[in-house]
Amino acid sequence: MQPSPPAHPIGRGKRRSGRGALLAAICLVLSVWPTVLAAHGGSSSGSHAGIPIPSLTHGEMTLIAPYYGRIIAAAEDVSNTDETFRRLLNFAQIQRAYCLWGIMPGSVSDEESPFNECSHAYLAAAKAVLLQMRTMDGDKTSVGDLVSDIDAVLARNNLSLVLCKFSGESFNTADLVRPRLAGIVAHGKSLMAVLSALMAAGAGLWLAARIAD
Repeated sequence: MQPSPPAHPIGRGKRRSGRGALLAAICLVLSVWPTVLAAHGGSSSGSHAGIPIPSLTHGEMTLIAPYYGRIIAAAEDVSNTDETFRRLLNFAQIQRAYCLWGIMPGSVSDEESPFNECSHAYLAAAKAVLLQMRTMDGDKTSVGDLVSDIDAVLARNNLSLVLCKFSGESFNTADLVRPRLAGIVAHGKSLMAVLSALMAAGAGLWLAARIAD
């Protein structure tokens, strides 16, 4: 009589494969994260071959942040654009992605956050896009209304007088600003947010591996 084959060999293989995939995915996240966030200090020391972007005060940044979505939506509706406008818009969108889309705690309000400088960069670009739209053909009414809303809130709160260490820094479309990994480690709120995200990603991958078993 032939011996019976081991029970469920395929199931054990699938479990080993799932655990291996989970480990590989976690290692990939941990290895890529520092590379994505590594950078030079700021645009003031980088290339200036692109389009210069005026600096933005801390108060202006706090004000413009809630209007970012409206500014970009209005800019994307402009049909007759030029190269300067497109490069400013592209920089604002890419720079915001490098700044993790503004979701890190304190990225706008806390000047000690490693994401504060890059927040200055993408919001300064958003302001430049808005001002550029005022000089272009298109729906000047909606753009004018948006500018008036921002100006009214700025004047009412006197936010332009609020400064931080990045308020005098100008930017350039040829030089993206990325948060330093060392700054994230030293900033408690940012570090906790990153660790929480990694833990959530690990838990999701572990659950997916268990379901695959």
